[in-house]
Amino acid sequence: MATKKKVKTPTAGEAASARLQAEAADFAAGTGRYAQPLNPIYTPSTTTATLPETDTKTTTLTPEQILAQLLAAQNAASAANAAEKARQEAAAEAERLRRQGQSAYDILLSEFNQYGLGSLVEPLKNLIISGPSSSELTLALRATDAYKKRFAANAERVKKGLSALDESVYIGLEDKYQTLMRNYGLPASYYSKDSMGRQEGFEKFIAGDVSPTELEDRILTAQNRVINAPAEVSTALKQFYPDITNGDILAYTLDPEKGLSEIKRKVTAAEIGGAAIGAGLGTTAARAEELAKYGVTGAVARQGYQAAVPLIERGRQLSAFYQESPYTQATAEEELFNLSGAAEATAQRKKISALETAEFSGRSGLTGGALSRDRAGSF
Repeated sequence: MATKKKVKTPTAGEAASARLQAEAADFAAGTGRYAQPLNPIYTPSTTTATLPETDTKTTTLTPEQILAQLLAAQNAASAANAAEKARQEAAAEAERLRRQGQSAYDILLSEFNQYGLGSLVEPLKNLIISGPSSSELTLALRATDAYKKRFAANAERVKKGLSALDESVYIGLEDKYQTLMRNYGLPASYYSKDSMGRQEGFEKFIAGDVSPTELEDRILTAQNRVINAPAEVSTALKQFYPDITNGDILAYTLDPEKGLSEIKRKVTAAEIGGAAIGAGLGTTAARAEELAKYGVTGAVARQGYQAAVPLIERGRQLSAFYQESPYTQATAEEELFNLSGAAEATAQRKKISALETAEFSGRSGLTGGALSRDRAGSF
């Protein structure tokens, strides 16, 4: 009877060793269950894990060694997959930010162009697209040459010890200046702006801290008290103050380097001088400014000089005839405008008037008559 060949059953360790060796072979060859990448990102073409070379004399590996090699290879593949995923995500985020930045730039450029300020945004295109913080963008914007030119008055304000103005406040002042000038009918050259929205005259106002209220006061001073006043006022102004060239009182009053109080003082003096010229008299800038200090206005001066003309003429005649102190224009001004010498001027006028009255009342046939009353009452 033939004997059956006894088949040796492998031990558990030997079976595990064979199984792991087969797994390692499949892993190295990319076959079996290793034919597909470990995850959608990793591919064998980009990342290949190989088992370390073994000593050719070693015919078998322990289960622990095979498992360690498998784990090391799998970890390497996972790390490669994670790195590739991170790279792809970073690229996607960069593209998203680029598109977002481009959109922000387009919106900002369109908005600024409405105010003629597009040139401020254009130099910052690359920065805006890169997506900076608002504080970074603000600092970069204010450092550009275009910005410094557009808001040049701020630098002058700082030099004078004033604070720089916020852009919205700055532009708001310009708009108010422009509205005032247009409403009062000033020539367009005083308020028209260039392509950047600049007006050099406005820069002087802002640098000089001229408020819209003060600007309106300056305009009214020029228009109502000189430009639209009798011609004698302008004549007196040019005679008294030659620095106001060509009679351009509007430019003079709008110059923030000229203090408003100084302008008003000169205009009041010119009004007084104009009133004297209108009455056929004359005066000097010093005398007109002195009268102004006593509160004499243009209207008071016009009324006073009209009344002074007959008094001055008659006073000169009588003071010369009776050999008294001359009754001059200055004497009449003291009395009519109630200056410091008003009492003396009044006494002088009454004295020569009394001399005339006494002379005519002593003549026969004229005492108490109409001629006597007319003569005495005329001065």
